[in-house]
Amino acid sequence: MNPPKKTKFDIIQKYITYFILFTLIVALFIEFFNQRWLFFFVTILSVFLISLPYFFQKKYKIYLPSEVQLAIVLFIYAGVFLGEVRNYYLLYWWWDSLLHLFSGFAIGLVAFGIMYVLYKTEKIKTSVFFISILIFCITLSIGVVWEIFEFGMDSALGLDMQKSRDLDSNYNSCDTRLGVIDTMYDFILNTIGALIASVIGYIYLKKGDHFLINGVIKRFSDKNPRLFK
Repeated sequence: MNPPKKTKFDIIQKYITYFILFTLIVALFIEFFNQRWLFFFVTILSVFLISLPYFFQKKYKIYLPSEVQLAIVLFIYAGVFLGEVRNYYLLYWWWDSLLHLFSGFAIGLVAFGIMYVLYKTEKIKTSVFFISILIFCITLSIGVVWEIFEFGMDSALGLDMQKSRDLDSNYNSCDTRLGVIDTMYDFILNTIGALIASVIGYIYLKKGDHFLINGVIKRFSDKNPRLFK
């Protein structure tokens, strides 16, 4: 893989990532000295996940457009660190909904990227409509796995990822209706995001053009020629 020529957005993405990593390192020291061990390990997880795109590119020699890298970094930072550690899920009622909508859309575009490579290299020979259905189903499946993960963490560690704590009566008890409502809203928002991504994928594969992803797909194709052999 040839080193991609740096653009202004590449530089902006790099410095935003460095700034976020700096804030996480500062948070690690604060949590360590305050002995907030759960938040300490969640912050370590955030650093690890944010570093994954870099190591993924190095190991597999696949260029990820800077827009994709920045989206991954911001989503992990907003969801794992700001949401769980800084408690944004409770401070802002719309935070969880926004992230689930975005995650459905973003995961759908990642699924589209994988299907795009397979389609262009003729490893998958089927209709564009069926590919868009696959993108939709893959995205929904990942959303289901995440909801199972939330339920498992709440059950095993006593967390409140499903937001099922009955704060009006007894904080130590769980109102299962709240958990069901939260899960269903998450499913609905994931479905909307997945639908948007699958429609965009359908339009692009059908017409070879969509204003939202033209530049990203072109740079991804140009910088990863071996994927399209």
